Amino acid sequence: MKSILTYLLILFATAVFGQTNFVSQHSFYKDHVFANKLEKSYNGGSFFPLTEHEYDIVPAIIDSSKQCYDFTITLFRKHLFELKGKDFHIGISPMLDISRGKDFADTSDRKLFQNTRGFIVEGGFFKNFSFMTSFYENQARFTQYESDVFSALGELYPKDSNYLTQNAVIPGSGRTKAFKEDGFDYGYAIGNIVYSPIKQLTISTGNNQHFIGDGHRSLLLSDHSYSSPYFMVDWQISPNFRFSYMRSRLMNLIRKPATSSVESFYEAKGYSVNYFTYQPNEKVNISLFEGAIWNRGDSVTSHASHPMFYNPIPALSSLALMNKGELNAIIGLNLGVQIADKHRAYGQVALNGSRFDKVGFQLGYRGYNFFGLHDFMIQVEYNNVPLGLYEADNKRLSYSHYNMSLGHSRGNGFQEILLRTNYEFKRVYAELSLNYYLLEDYEGLGLLPVTKDAIWYNPESFTVLNTSVEIGYRINRKLNFTVFTSATIRGTTQADQRNTSFFNFGLRTDLNNHYSDF
Repeated sequence: MKSILTYLLILFATAVFGQTNFVSQHSFYKDHVFANKLEKSYNGGSFFPLTEHEYDIVPAIIDSSKQCYDFTITLFRKHLFELKGKDFHIGISPMLDISRGKDFADTSDRKLFQNTRGFIVEGGFFKNFSFMTSFYENQARFTQYESDVFSALGELYPKDSNYLTQNAVIPGSGRTKAFKEDGFDYGYAIGNIVYSPIKQLTISTGNNQHFIGDGHRSLLLSDHSYSSPYFMVDWQISPNFRFSYMRSRLMNLIRKPATSSVESFYEAKGYSVNYFTYQPNEKVNISLFEGAIWNRGDSVTSHASHPMFYNPIPALSSLALMNKGELNAIIGLNLGVQIADKHRAYGQVALNGSRFDKVGFQLGYRGYNFFGLHDFMIQVEYNNVPLGLYEADNKRLSYSHYNMSLGHSRGNGFQEILLRTNYEFKRVYAELSLNYYLLEDYEGLGLLPVTKDAIWYNPESFTVLNTSVEIGYRINRKLNFTVFTSATIRGTTQADQRNTSFFNFGLRTDLNNHYSDF
């Protein structure tokens, strides 16, 4: 036994390969992952964030412009502060999103704004250990349609035989408190620790969001919702087989009625992901997914998840505990196919493990370098998500976290057609996005963990068309540091909702996605 431990220590201490830092999962970086700029196309199953030794993003986004001064090298290519030694590196940068805007459908003097200040610290040691931590403090005022949605998803407080909603929840950023008359004040922090004892094995833990798929949306697991504490093991079993195992703790934003602390706790629930990927060749990957929400009690009782929570075999827990009230599982497939050098087709299938008639699917395409233009991308995507896909008979087990969907950002009960295109030339970039929703008998609050009032759940049928254009200058690709201006036109046939158009301009470092195209 002693000799085995000695061997393992030597193995861990001498492993040498690429850095293990996570690559940001912002759409800017994901677009470059699938652009096939390196020697081999990415073909790893698309469970984001990726590590740098899984896909080294730096050569794909490298800025080859000549810089003559230390100041411009730092501004355009590096962290603000960097420290490097023989066996370590650390980078520190401020993070900000300072913008102002106007909603033209609002006839008052109400101005839109975002005021985000924060920092990021990331580094690595001995080429097989890395870490990242970041914190953001925010004040913001959004358009009326965004504010309505965010406020409807707020914290739920027991009151008599019903629930009272307070504050709001911002996608990707968590719960809020009031700021001035109609603004929001909120903070959030994310971070992780990553360790790769050998090249084929990555172990990570922290508080972060995850995303599965090649698309702009994911029907299986999206970064639309708030971050959560997690533990994950990713194992490249062989050149053809890969397995990812993640366990996490999620929350329903329901305050428990009694507590000995200053604030009542939220209701917890377990979350498990088993993800098995088959790579028949360097161009194709097919993955089997199981993501399950596990019962851990209600407003009065709390208990550990069922022992099958730790089972690593996809779909086994769903079949063994079907209709037992222990879990609500989404079972699915993810497919990615690299067609030629610059074209990629992808898709997903998702079904509810206890409602096999509820099946959603995604079909998509990404293409690059059209018309001979380097860094020009077109993406087309179709999503079909039936009513009830993410719901459970026990509403506390809905496929959600912080009252927001873990799958598609719209929840369930719609069809979506999405178009994205972007182009960048010498740091100047332009991006156009368009998405059209067809919603039938849609329940906007169908994933809330409790039923508040019948009026909140009146099903509606309507359409939404979002068209957005953004133009800017990308100062630093490493941090996605940009100066930008954007304009959005939103039209809808939904009752009590008005059409609107608005614009924003500002300066930001953008490493995390924040969705508002709903």
